Amino acid sequence: MNSINCIVVDDEELARALLISYIEKLDFLNLVGEAENPLEALQLMKEHDVDVLFLDIQMPEIKGTDFAKMVDSNTKIIFTTAYSQYALEGYELNAVDYLLKPITFERFVTAVNKVKSNKIVEKSDSFTIKSGYDLHKVKFEDIQYIVSDSEYVTFHMADKKIISNQRLKALEQELPSAMFMRVHRSYIINKNSVTGLKGRDLLLSEVMIPVSDSYYDRVKDELF
Repeated sequence: MNSINCIVVDDEELARALLISYIEKLDFLNLVGEAENPLEALQLMKEHDVDVLFLDIQMPEIKGTDFAKMVDSNTKIIFTTAYSQYALEGYELNAVDYLLKPITFERFVTAVNKVKSNKIVEKSDSFTIKSGYDLHKVKFEDIQYIVSDSEYVTFHMADKKIISNQRLKALEQELPSAMFMRVHRSYIINKNSVTGLKGRDLLLSEVMIPVSDSYYDRVKDELF
């Protein structure tokens, strides 16, 4: 795959240096610049195509969460901060991930792999599901919702169901976030299949999908 172009935005030099050292260890990441503040980042984004921003939240003049609202949706956001209370706000802004300082390399890799997975699948309109010894090529748009049951997940489509031995958490990172959303510990839905919200249940035509309290506000804000 092509390199993922990224920018590190943080007012602390040591914090930038750490992330840059991590970026240099991964050959699929390409650092196109670093910035002390969002204004510098804007200039860099005019000069380069940027796939992902590593964006600090607490910065002078413009907070990272405010700057994120100004960034084109094609540029993914990974927030970095020393303050855990900003996590919810970060996820409400549909950030790919939220890294709490001090950031370990292992946690950094987990975050960028989410970007990598989405970049791969967003170039295609389908993916392959392994079910037993069989392989099924399925279009994303045909998947209405996915249900988890222990170590198995069931893909529900209009005309069939496919059971696969995998975990919902790993699957969530592989599916394109522009189309799919986790709404419950046991459910991922296709946003385009949603027809309504009744109480704490999403309607997908005749099917009712429960929404967990922790996902409810995001579901309501993003889908309605």
